[in-house]
This record gives sequence, structure tokens and C-alpha cells, in this order.
Amino acid sequence: MLSRVLEDLGIAVESCSDAGRARLRIEEQSFSALIIDCVDEGAAEEFITYTRTTKNDSTVVVVLVNGGDPVNDIFAKGANFALYKPISQERAMHSIRAARGLIERERRIQPRIPVQSRASIAYPGKEEEAARLVDLNDHGLGVRAEGKLPPSCKVYFQFSLPENDSVVRLAGEVMWQDAAGRVGIRFAQIPQSSRKVLQTWVQDNSSVEGILQSQAACAQSVDAEVGLRAGLGLLTVSAADRRQLERQTCRLGAEVYRMTSRAPIRCTLSDISTGGCYVEASETMPPGTALEIVVRAQGSKFVIAGAVQTEHRGFGMGMHFSLRNDEQKKQVEQLMRHVQDEAKVSE
Repeated sequence: MLSRVLEDLGIAVESCSDAGRARLRIEEQSFSALIIDCVDEGAAEEFITYTRTTKNDSTVVVVLVNGGDPVNDIFAKGANFALYKPISQERAMHSIRAARGLIERERRIQPRIPVQSRASIAYPGKEEEAARLVDLNDHGLGVRAEGKLPPSCKVYFQFSLPENDSVVRLAGEVMWQDAAGRVGIRFAQIPQSSRKVLQTWVQDNSSVEGILQSQAACAQSVDAEVGLRAGLGLLTVSAADRRQLERQTCRLGAEVYRMTSRAPIRCTLSDISTGGCYVEASETMPPGTALEIVVRAQGSKFVIAGAVQTEHRGFGMGMHFSLRNDEQKKQVEQLMRHVQDEAKVSE
């Protein structure tokens, strides 16, 4: 099945059922990816470690593991992706597409320019997290994050570029990530002011001389940067309560209403807990605005009152719920259960 999936994606396949022959092949030839069946986890870890000493030291490694088996050790050895058995064609196609994105990340028409700059990022499940830019161009950027990001999620950035005081704010989508914390982002939404800053900086640094200067600046500026604190709150509860609330990523169509109007604002609910949520919408309101969120799911209509806590113009809003009685709390709990059930089905 994996061979068919790979071939459908235009990837030639060579199968080795013998570990000794596989060692010889990775010594002889560079491969775009290795898929390793971890029937014997110890032998698989040893093989991955050996792979990283050959010309395939940066090859993407996909491991096949039994559901429920811990994978921390095998990721620490250098695995990039895990496929859990039994493997469905849909899951295999999704994971191999992601692996192909990682394989092709350096095969770009426009090269990435090295850059060292601290950033503040937000995504479903995290209000604010420190990250470091490592390269960028007009279409995307590479970043090193402290934690693993949800696959294919939207990420909100705020950062400044070297020798430029303007703050860049934008939204992007996760295209790939690896076990070392490196993440590839494709830009999704860029306000005009930020786009102009990016394009000017890329143009000034896109020559060979400019790239060399950027590399030199990266080496000198790691400790000289001023960290940005974006305040990109996705969930809107107090700092003391944030870690106590279970957060769940989701993709639910929703409508938002101002308390003074019945004109709906179409949006997408992308993150929810019992204390608040994040809604993606092109039309946003300032913090403090009272709103009503309407979500239709499982044949039910959920109506939840809340208020805007954080606003990302052109992107969305972080909201906290205003739950005044047990019935409203019950609605949130029912919606949370629906989101959790949907997540289990997608797994």
C-alpha cells in the first residue's frame, strides 16, 4: 500500500527486507526518504543512528510503529515522521505528502535568505511562544520553535528584521516540521504594510553579496536582539488558569454577532477550551467588544456569549466566554465533547 501511495505521488520506491542490504544501499546512494518498519524497535533505532553517519545524514526518516507505542526515543534518534499501524491509505497519503514537503523544502525557485531574529508566535493551543527565524523569502519562512506545532495549523507571527525597526505581523500555515524543532511556514495572510517591509528587505538581501552579509549578521546578532512580546492570545483566561484548561484544536464553521446587531460575521472556530476560544475572521472587533458565537454541529445549535480579549486585524480574535448559568456551561461542555469526538475520528 505504501509503495502505491509513493508511486502515485511520483516517488520511485526500492524495497529492502534485509537490514544488511539496506545498510549497503544507504552507503552507496543518497535517498530522499527512508521508511523503516519498527518491528524490532532497538534494531530500528540502531539503523537510524547509522543512517545519520552516512551520506543520508539529512534524509527524511518515516517510521512505522504500533499504535500506543512510545516514539520519543525513536524521534530522538532522528526520525521525522511516524505512521501508526494499522495504516490506512488516507493517513499514509497525508503523512507522505507532509514528508515530501519536507524533502522538497530546499528545492525552491526563490532561495531562502538566512536571518536570525526572535519572534513571538501563536497557534491553536498556545497564546504566545518564543521562536527564532532562521530564513525567509517572499513566500514563506523557516523557524525554530520551542514546542511541536499541530500539523497543518495556522500560525500568527510578530517579528522585526535585522536593520529594520518595523514590526512585521502575518499569518502562515505549517507545511512541514521535524524532530529538531525546525518548522517550514508558507505565508497565508500578510497585511499590506508588513508585505512592503518584507519585500523591501528580501530585495535588499537577495543578491549573493546580500546573502553572505545576512549570514555574517546572523552570526553576530544572536545575543544582540531585543525579544518581541506580541501578546497573541488565542485563549482568553487568566495566566493562573491557562494551564488548567484543556485546549482543543478544531475547524468549525461559526457565526459571530455583535450584541447590538443581528448581522452575522462568518468565521471559523479554530481553538476552544471551557474558558474561551479563537475565531478566524477577516472582520475583527476591538478588545472588550461583547459578542455571541453561534456554532451548528451534530444537528445542534450552540449559542455562547463572550467578549473579545485580543484582536489580530485581518486574521481573527481571541475570546473569553461569559458563562452566566449552568445551561451556558453545559453548551460549552457539549461543544467540547463534539470537538474531541471529531478529533478522535480524524486520528
